[in-house]
Amino acid sequence: MTSDTQTIHNLIIIGSGPAGLTAAVYASRAFIKPLIIEGDKPGGQLMNTTLVENWPGNKSITGPELMMLKRDHAEHFGATFIAGSVASVNFSERPFKITTTKNRHFFTHSVIIATGASPNILHCKGESDYWGKGLSTCAICDGAFYPDKEVVIVGGGDTAMEQALFMSRYTQKITIVHIQSKFTASPIMQQRVLEKPFIKVIYLSTVTAIEGDGTAVKKVTITHQETNKVSELPTNVVFLAIGQKPNTSPFQGQLELDKYGYIVLKNKTNASVPGVFVAGDVADYRYKQAIVSAGSGCMAALDAQSYLEKEGLL
Repeated sequence: MTSDTQTIHNLIIIGSGPAGLTAAVYASRAFIKPLIIEGDKPGGQLMNTTLVENWPGNKSITGPELMMLKRDHAEHFGATFIAGSVASVNFSERPFKITTTKNRHFFTHSVIIATGASPNILHCKGESDYWGKGLSTCAICDGAFYPDKEVVIVGGGDTAMEQALFMSRYTQKITIVHIQSKFTASPIMQQRVLEKPFIKVIYLSTVTAIEGDGTAVKKVTITHQETNKVSELPTNVVFLAIGQKPNTSPFQGQLELDKYGYIVLKNKTNASVPGVFVAGDVADYRYKQAIVSAGSGCMAALDAQSYLEKEGLL
C-alpha cells in the first residue's frame, strides 16, 4: 500500500484522452500543477484510430500521434502523469481521496473526471484484428475515407440511422445489420433511412466474423438469429453503432449519474459534488467527438481554476 499523505494536490485529472489532456494543458499553464492518472487506456479511443482528418489545424494526423503531441504539450507546462486506473474515490470528505487499482492513495482539493466511454463491441472473430483497419464506431470520423465503397452498419437505434444517413453522402452501397426484427430508432430517423431505396436492411441478424487481408476489411459473416443461417457479405468498412458505456463505475454512489450511467452535469462542467468537474464522453452521450471532448476539457480546467481561487487554494 502506498499513501501520498504528505501531498494534497490542487487538482487531479482522471483520464488522458482528448478531454483529460486538454484540461491538463490549461491547468498546467495556470500553474495548478495537475496530476493526471492516465487510466487503463492512455490516450483514449483515438489511440485505436488511424487517421484523424477533422482536428482543426491538422489536415491529417494519426490518432496516436495526436495524443502524444497533446501529452507532450501538457508535460511541457508541468503536468505530471502516473500510470494506472482509479479503483474508488471518496468525495464525501475533504480533501478528496482517490485510490488506484495498485492501491495507491492520492488526496486532492479538486478533481476533473475525464474517463470517457467504451464502445460496445460484438466480441466476434476478427474484431480486434481489424479495429482501425476498416472497423470503426464513428462514421463522421472515418466515413470520408470510403467514397463509393461497400459499407456495413451494425445497429438499429438512432446512432445507426445517423451513421447510415451520413454515409449516404459518400456511397449508395450501404447495408444495415440489426439483431431485432425492427429498428429501435425514433420514427423520424427510421423514416429517413427507409426512404432511401439503396440502403439495404438485414433484420434478426448479427455480424459474427470480420475478415480481411490483414490490412483492411474485405467481408463479414452474418448469422440469422432464428435460423442460424450463415451468409457472407463483401464490405470495405464496418461501423459499429450498438452503443457505448460511460466509464463511471468508480464514481457510483459518489456522484449523481443518469439511468445510463453518465455523470449528471450541474452548470456546465460541475458534478453533483462541489469541486468535482467533468469533461468528455463520460458525460456526453450526444456528440462523441474528440474536439468536443477537448473543448469540455478546457471548460473543466477553467472552472476548476475558478473554484480553487474562490476557495483560497491558489
